[in-house]
Amino acid sequence: MTDTLETLIRSNDWLMRVLTVVRDERIPDAWVGAGALRDLVWGERYGSGFRPAEVRDVDVAFFDDSDLSREYDDRVTARLGERMPGVPWEARNQAAVHTWYATKFGGDPVEPLTSIADAIGTWPETATAVVVRLDRDDRIEVCAPYGVADLLDGVWRHNPRQVTVDRSLARLARHRPAQRWPGVTVIPPA
Repeated sequence: MTDTLETLIRSNDWLMRVLTVVRDERIPDAWVGAGALRDLVWGERYGSGFRPAEVRDVDVAFFDDSDLSREYDDRVTARLGERMPGVPWEARNQAAVHTWYATKFGGDPVEPLTSIADAIGTWPETATAVVVRLDRDDRIEVCAPYGVADLLDGVWRHNPRQVTVDRSLARLARHRPAQRWPGVTVIPPA
């Protein structure tokens, strides 16, 4: 299945440029994923094609426990923007999520995350809990704690690890996956 994902990624010049910029910036343990990756896969497989101009944000998840400040996220985001202007970059240090998560999303404070895989495992849907990066030899690496089946098979499924049912329902209403990608199967959160 990862061969199918790699083929989709390599066939898109825009995403390959995004991955190259992230790699070349040498951000600690940096990966690209979530909505931008889902939009590519689902647009090509279940919709009317992928349009980079319609990507709301390019999530760059990185892990560096040496600086947990929000300013660090902003500096990394700005560096990426200087390299590839016009891309809606959003870099977030996953080592710092516990410092702001409850304030942003409500609920109890969360435990510090221990790695990129641990962090990605908390993302709202299993299909978006997938990140990729280019290594120095231009090989595509994949980190997918729940696998890539839901992403490739077009399944919108709530990941209950950190996201409440109410928040998942709100995301479902906002993203409207069945309308955006007619071939996608939505499994409502329970």
